[in-house]
Amino acid sequence: MTETSWHITDGGKPECPEGFSWHHLDGHDDAAIRWLDDQPDLLPTARFSLTAVETRPRCQPIEDGVIINLRGLREIETDEGDELVSIRIWAQKGRVISLCFRRMAGLVELRRAMEAGKFLDPGDLIAALAMHITHQLDPVVADLGDAVDECEISLSGDSAHVLRRGIAEARSKAINYRRFIVPQRQALENMATIEMAWIEDDDRVHLREAADRFARMAEELEAVRERSALLHEQLTDLRAEKIDRRSLVIAIVAMIFLPLTFVTGLFGMNVDGIPYQHHPLSFWAVTGFSVVVGVVVTAYFVLANWFRN
Repeated sequence: MTETSWHITDGGKPECPEGFSWHHLDGHDDAAIRWLDDQPDLLPTARFSLTAVETRPRCQPIEDGVIINLRGLREIETDEGDELVSIRIWAQKGRVISLCFRRMAGLVELRRAMEAGKFLDPGDLIAALAMHITHQLDPVVADLGDAVDECEISLSGDSAHVLRRGIAEARSKAINYRRFIVPQRQALENMATIEMAWIEDDDRVHLREAADRFARMAEELEAVRERSALLHEQLTDLRAEKIDRRSLVIAIVAMIFLPLTFVTGLFGMNVDGIPYQHHPLSFWAVTGFSVVVGVVVTAYFVLANWFRN
């Protein structure tokens, strides 16, 4: 098998005389899939759930075991697809089988804890995995909220084109995270209520605590999504207001020069019969009249408060 697939067993420690093993498989590892096919006591439903390509967080008890799918941050940032990687788990007394098609961050730490003998049954491992995922996601969700806060502080008409991209990115991430976090909370709550001998009371406490954290993160992500939508509307309003102001200035300038254009066009016609055409003061008279018209029209717009609207 590849380095992303491993098998760990406690060998039957005094605290767990029957032994406890964790088999983590890489979905792209052919040897791991063959090992999965060679397990005679693995239920067909569990086998299908472990190798399903498209999954969502859920928890479903089947006979003496539980199928639970969770989502955590990806280990490799450049991986394509969702930022939350799915881990498919089949848990039964004495054994956990998990499978990932992409590397999930934090599994190495759990592997070391397993090798150190800190997990004595599937309940310990799954509860630790749920808590580990919440510890990783907490700062990510908080950063999204901080990013929206910075956008709100920097909100202005001049920075609209810069903030629009940041707001769209925060909103997109909040939507993607919330799509998996909400059902993940429900899955952990359901698992905490399942009556299995290997799910102890302290495991149920940790599962409920992880579910509560996911509920809080879901609320924060919903707030980020709503605030981002509101900021986007405000940016659109600011942009429209800026365009309106510029259009108003252009309209005022055009209306000021409209009568002047008429006067200069009228007296600029190359036809006979224009009064005072050869008078030495005709040019200055027309120029003075144009200046008066321009001043009068400008004064009208000022008194009508057009420049303030």
